Amino acid sequence: MAFMKRISFTLPELIVVVSIMAILMAIIFPVLRSSRQRAKAVLCNSNIKQSTIGFLIYETENQILPYGFYNNPNKAAPPGGYPGHITYDRMGWWWFNFISGFYKKSDEKTTVVKCPSKWLSNPKLNSDILCGNYGVNRSICKSSDDRQSRREEFIGTPLKISAIPKPSETLLIVDSGYAIICWWDAADEPPVVLGNIPIEDTAYIPGLKINKNRELLPGQEQDAINGRHPNKSVNVGFADGHISLIKADDLLVEKTDNDYKNKTPLWVPK
Repeated sequence: MAFMKRISFTLPELIVVVSIMAILMAIIFPVLRSSRQRAKAVLCNSNIKQSTIGFLIYETENQILPYGFYNNPNKAAPPGGYPGHITYDRMGWWWFNFISGFYKKSDEKTTVVKCPSKWLSNPKLNSDILCGNYGVNRSICKSSDDRQSRREEFIGTPLKISAIPKPSETLLIVDSGYAIICWWDAADEPPVVLGNIPIEDTAYIPGLKINKNRELLPGQEQDAINGRHPNKSVNVGFADGHISLIKADDLLVEKTDNDYKNKTPLWVPK
């Protein structure tokens, strides 16, 4: 009876094969990771686009943009209940509660107001729809009130698009550490000291270079410092309706001798 010769690898051959596989994995994994990041950035861009369209439709129907935050004890809770956590978030209506079909607490896993690229290592923050997703510009979508002093410029009636002198240059919604954000959060020297109480003060632009020196909540560091999208870019919806993927540092507001560079008209519509 004839026996077939068994084919086997020598030890040096096995070492070569394993080495080749290791090299291929080292090449493929970063490519796959980059592809996933870019796919998430595209989905995020779509979310921002849908949100911006929602803002414009709301403004057309109501002749005003929605409040960033609205606190009225006589107003019923939004559909599905108040978003956020009662321990540190304010209970009220947030901008996405005003736009029909945008958000219900029961379906927050698939909502367009949730960024697929956010990176919060704190499970409590990660599950909070107000944290690590998108923020509206508080200079445009003003709040009915605030729980800290010196915030008067962000309190009042939201603007109309027609009241924004340069809508194509004015930020409306952006990747953000919190659901409402303002130029103070992007300033190298804000006019007041920002802390983590209340939680609104931890709003940030992901990947902005000044974030490494900011006081952040545990679990926000990766998202805030390293950013969400390739090359530390962010998706921005402007008041005229167009969307751009731009470098986070392009949104930086720098203190000058008399005022702030990049503040107007990017953040403050004057």
